[in-house]
Amino acid sequence: MRKIPMRKCVVSNERFPKKELIRVVRTPEGEVVIDTTGKKNGHGAYIQKSKETFEKAKKNKALARALEIEIPEEIYTQLEAMLDE
Repeated sequence: MRKIPMRKCVVSNERFPKKELIRVVRTPEGEVVIDTTGKKNGHGAYIQKSKETFEKAKKNKALARALEIEIPEEIYTQLEAMLDE
């Protein structure tokens, strides 16, 4: 039986299987990107794939705190588009 990698959502502080989360990365160059592969180099933060969690993250700046950098508005726009799919 294979072990399922678990990660913690920065908003709800609950642990979920890695596949159920979206990874946002602060690269060594200091830019913020959404990591669809889960393998990008840099400091990552995970957020649950739900509208409710996304709204909370945006309101209380959970991603900005976790990544220790200001999150550009376009990242929030891309995340919202991913959740609408």
